[in-house]
Amino acid sequence: MSWLVFAFSGPVFWAMSTHFDKYLVERYFKHSDTAVLLLFTAVMGALTLPFIAFYAGPVTSPGVGSIALIMLSGVLYMGALLLYLRALQTEEASVVAPFFQAAPLFGYVLAYFVLGETLSGRQMAGGALIIGGTLIVSLRFGGGAGVFKLRLTMLMLACGLALALSGLIFKVFAISVDFWVTTFWLFAGEALFGGAILAVAQYRRQFVAVLGEHPGALMTISGVNEVLNLAGALGFRYALLFAPLSIVQAIGATTTLFVFAFGVTLSAAFPRLGRETLSARDLVQKGAAAILVAGGVALVTHS
Repeated sequence: MSWLVFAFSGPVFWAMSTHFDKYLVERYFKHSDTAVLLLFTAVMGALTLPFIAFYAGPVTSPGVGSIALIMLSGVLYMGALLLYLRALQTEEASVVAPFFQAAPLFGYVLAYFVLGETLSGRQMAGGALIIGGTLIVSLRFGGGAGVFKLRLTMLMLACGLALALSGLIFKVFAISVDFWVTTFWLFAGEALFGGAILAVAQYRRQFVAVLGEHPGALMTISGVNEVLNLAGALGFRYALLFAPLSIVQAIGATTTLFVFAFGVTLSAAFPRLGRETLSARDLVQKGAAAILVAGGVALVTHS
C-alpha cells in the first residue's frame, strides 16, 4: 500500500536523524541547553513557508480559530522534540528511542474519543506485534537492567503525549481542510516556537556562541539532519490521511528498530562512531524483533 511507504519514511529518516541528534548534542551542545538545537528545526520550517504557500495557494481558508489550533500542533511537536533532546542529553539514543512506543498508545485513546476511530482485532494484533517487536529490540541484559530512570520516563511519556496530540490535530485539519495548508500553519507554529526561544537572552547568547565557534560544521551537519527530519515528518503526516492515527504511530514507533539497525551499521563500518554491540545474541534479538514487526505490518495492512 502506498501509505505504508510514507508511514515508514518517518521512522527510517527519524532513525538517521536520531544518530545525528546524538552527535550534535554530544559534540556541540553538551554544555548548552538543548532548546538551542531546536532553532535549526524552526528555521528549516520557516524557510519552507514561502514554497508551501506558492504551491498550496491561499492559506488563510481555515479561519483564525482553526489556524491557531494547527499552529498549536506545531508548538506541541516542537515541545515533544525539546523533551526528547533533554532525555538524549543524558542517555544513549538506543535507551531513549524505545519510549516512543508511548505515542501510539496515547494516539489510540485520543483517536477513539475524538475521531471515533476503531481498530479491528487484526489491526490491534498487528499494532501489538509492531510495538512488541520494537520493545524486544530495546531489551538490555546484565548490569543496570533493573534501574528505573524516573526522569527519562517522565520526559519521554510527556513527549509521547505531545506527539500524539500534535498528530491528532494535524490529521483533523489535513482531512477537513487541506494537507499543504495544514502543513503551512504547522510549520508556522514551529517557527513561532523558535521565535520564543530566540526571545530568551540566555538561549540567544548560547546560539550565537555555538554557531560562532563551529559555523561550517554545525550548519552542514544540522542542515542534513533537518532535511532528514523534514522528509520523515512530511511522509509520516501524509500517511495519516489514509490510515488510523494509532496504526501510523505504531509504524512510527519502529524508529527504535531502525535506530539499532543504523547503529549496528555504524559500529561495523565506523567503530569510532557506532556503539552497538555485534554479539550473536544481540543480532538474534534484533532479527527476532524485525520478524515481529514485519508480521505486525502484514496484519495491519491486510485488507
